[in-house]
Amino acid sequence: MSPNRRVVPFTGLGRSDVGLVGGKNASLGEMVTRLAPSGIKVPDGFATTADAYRELLGTGGLRRRTADRLAALHEGAPLSEVGTAIRADILATPLPPALAEEIGEGYARLAHEAGRADPDVAVRSSATAEDLPEASFAGQQETFLNVSGRQALLEACHHCYASLFTDRAIDYRERMHFDHLAVALSVGVQLMVRSDLGGAGVAFTLDTETGFPGAVVVDAAWGLGESVVSGQVDPDEYVAFKPLLEDPARNPVIRAETGRKARKVVYAEGGSTRTVDTTPAEQAARVLDDAEVRQLAEWAVTVEKHYGAPMDVEWAKDGRTGEIFLVQARPETVRSRRHGTVLRRYRLTGTGERLVTGIAVGEAVGAGPVCSLAEPVGLERFPNGSVLVTPVTDPDWEPLMKRAAAIVTDHGGRTSHAAIVSRELGVPAVVGTGDATAVLTEGRPVTVSCAEGAQGHVYAGLVDHEVTEVDLADLPRTRTRVMLNLADPAAAFRWWQLPADGVGLARMEFMVAHQVKVHPMALVHPERLVRYVRRQVDRFTEGYADPAEYFTDRLARGIATIAASRRPAPVILRTSDFKTNEYAKLVGGGPFEPAEANPMIGWRGASRYYSDGYRDGFALECRAISRVRQEFGLTNVVVMIPFCRTPHEADRVLEVMAQEVYVMAEIPANILLAEEFAERFDGFSIGSNDLTQLTLGVDRDSAELAHLFDENNRAVTRSIENLIAVAHTAGRPVGLCGQRPSDDPDFAAFLVRAGIDSLSVAPDSFVAVKQHVAAAEREFATGTLEDAA
Repeated sequence: MSPNRRVVPFTGLGRSDVGLVGGKNASLGEMVTRLAPSGIKVPDGFATTADAYRELLGTGGLRRRTADRLAALHEGAPLSEVGTAIRADILATPLPPALAEEIGEGYARLAHEAGRADPDVAVRSSATAEDLPEASFAGQQETFLNVSGRQALLEACHHCYASLFTDRAIDYRERMHFDHLAVALSVGVQLMVRSDLGGAGVAFTLDTETGFPGAVVVDAAWGLGESVVSGQVDPDEYVAFKPLLEDPARNPVIRAETGRKARKVVYAEGGSTRTVDTTPAEQAARVLDDAEVRQLAEWAVTVEKHYGAPMDVEWAKDGRTGEIFLVQARPETVRSRRHGTVLRRYRLTGTGERLVTGIAVGEAVGAGPVCSLAEPVGLERFPNGSVLVTPVTDPDWEPLMKRAAAIVTDHGGRTSHAAIVSRELGVPAVVGTGDATAVLTEGRPVTVSCAEGAQGHVYAGLVDHEVTEVDLADLPRTRTRVMLNLADPAAAFRWWQLPADGVGLARMEFMVAHQVKVHPMALVHPERLVRYVRRQVDRFTEGYADPAEYFTDRLARGIATIAASRRPAPVILRTSDFKTNEYAKLVGGGPFEPAEANPMIGWRGASRYYSDGYRDGFALECRAISRVRQEFGLTNVVVMIPFCRTPHEADRVLEVMAQEVYVMAEIPANILLAEEFAERFDGFSIGSNDLTQLTLGVDRDSAELAHLFDENNRAVTRSIENLIAVAHTAGRPVGLCGQRPSDDPDFAAFLVRAGIDSLSVAPDSFVAVKQHVAAAEREFATGTLEDAA
């Protein structure tokens, strides 16, 4: 290339050209030239070079004046004054005529190739230090959309050059110790995708919250993609499981959550954009169907493999043609840089009034006084260590965000600006709360907790918490399998690094209560609902042609998410074990549930599945399980039947089950008739709470009898020993899922001595139980490490 060439088409660029056109434009050139043959669509365009920017900076003494103003900053001049002066000076300096001419020629070529005069283009800034592994300048400079015509394009390019010296960009370079005048700016000019008529968003090739590498996470909203990356909306979130992408017969989309999407960015008349409200139908509808999510995920994985690193890509769907395009790609610079096997966990040890709830970003806890702001202010007005509370953030907030103990926003999803920056800063954030600015009052001390799963909570006061660290590589190996109890699909990926032997208990009823929320029988027989309840059900099932499909779809994707998090290790799924009073609390549950004097030992578990009152609901559960195993291909799911009172009852349930099935051993009858149950089921899982309750005749929820509720009672432990012996004689494995091994090392030791095959515990207890089990195995010599291998 000629040394004085100022504009280069994307087809003439590649990822080695970061110094010439910045990371963003080099990546676009790489995709256009290297990845288009694989079917990935990228809108064409061109980029101005770093030499062109330096040519502007060398005009009329602009470089010298800029250096003088930066020197004044180091001597104490206010950042806002310095930035304003530099930007004004750049805009007052005309673009060199040769640069303006080459930009015009590049635009004319685009118009010719697009087959239309004055095509609408996106004009984006690309710094030559952008998208580096050690720093991310993304979002720090300006972007202009729906720019049409030569003169408007030149003005947009000029403003991009000036935006290299926004206050936030100057502050970031100061913090990262970059030489301001050594960083150059390239302007990318790219044909617009009419996503203002369709949708747009971002995709990451790992789970940004947990670093789980097996997922592609896609956020989507109506209109142009700025609403997603800026955090203006709560987008749809889809998750595709990478291993399932390899089989065209499987559906890899294991999660599909519909966001509120209350606003969208569209074209404004005469150029630029405007933000408008979405319709109720748009808010309820998915932006992408499963086939489109799969296509995006496949493209994202192709980009990841090509670059050899986790990637963050932006995409847009043309509302006129339905075509999907990738419009940007950059390395993911936060989770992918976290190495090692050290697990740092936060845990609340105190309590406080819960004030607001939203999406948890990160896994830490932060506390401090509330500083509620509607717009960015000077650093002197934001006390260091405050909890920043605001409707939404953008790059202008970053100088404040780095000083915050935690961040709380009304709006935004997992890929909003607030979420992305808080991850990079290591600051806990709760986003998308809806009402934080209304609820959290100025100066009030609060604790922001992201240590309780997918949902983050803000509590009143300074709640006590503890931090522990453990190197997972140092955990001992054990003959006894140590598994996890999981219930929340949204939090399943958080624990992927734990060296667990699978999931010993996945609670379906939790998924029904939190993912579905509607009683299954209300979906099968809506005619039995009163009018206002039926309207509630209709709101939940909006977008589904068949209300029953709502239950199957939501439940299947929840199960699939947990199964994917541990694949290929087994995930033992317990079918629903609500009690009648709990079922009645589900939307539409009232007409289908009797009032029982003692629901704890009433119509629950297996007895429901073959009864006229719930048979149709159990059919939906089975349909969801079948979909997970067949459509998603997650055959590591093993079904477990709870509260099965008699062998005859087992036979009636198993009539509709055509796969490996376990039974919960939680009733004395399961122990006394263990041989007969072993003939029918493929394994046992001891439910120690109910077994203790029914063996001792003690209501486990009774405070008055709490001193009598003891899993170590000899009647209970003898039952466990007898079951293990009979089951092993029949060649059936036995596990136990419960809290007691976590709290009581002696109980864990008893189970190891009795020959238990597996223990399933809460994730935050895993490390301690693993260590307890290893110690017990050494002490009782029930196996060797070689055997465990």
